[in-house]
Amino acid sequence: MKITDDWFSATAQDANEQLIFLTGRDNIQHIKNSGKYNERVEITWQYNSLKQGLPTDKQGEEMEQVINILRPAMEGGTHLAILTGIYTGCGERTIVFYTRNAKAFGLELNKLLAPLPKLPISLYVEIDPHWEEYTDMCEIKQFS
Repeated sequence: MKITDDWFSATAQDANEQLIFLTGRDNIQHIKNSGKYNERVEITWQYNSLKQGLPTDKQGEEMEQVINILRPAMEGGTHLAILTGIYTGCGERTIVFYTRNAKAFGLELNKLLAPLPKLPISLYVEIDPHWEEYTDMCEIKQFS
């Protein structure tokens, strides 16, 4: 199953009308429809934001480093998970993966991040066989 590297960017607003910047994976309907990735893992990284709710350049670089570690490891080899979206704003970045197995994802995540200093992240896992979060994210794309 080929995973595309097509992405879109959009903006949204939170309940307080602060901007949230979104980067979403495009053209992965075949993966969604495969029924193999039914669990959603959201990695949320809290940061002290600048006035606009965005991370500092240094924080942004650290977050990109983590994505650059996780994405190839999770998507390559066993195809454990696929990165579908990244939300940044209001003092947090949320990185969304759909995975075959959340427990295996967590073990791999811990192994991959072990060499790094402790990160201000939390995990949220939900069974989402219909990719509701992904569908909602793609709806935002229409309005950007």
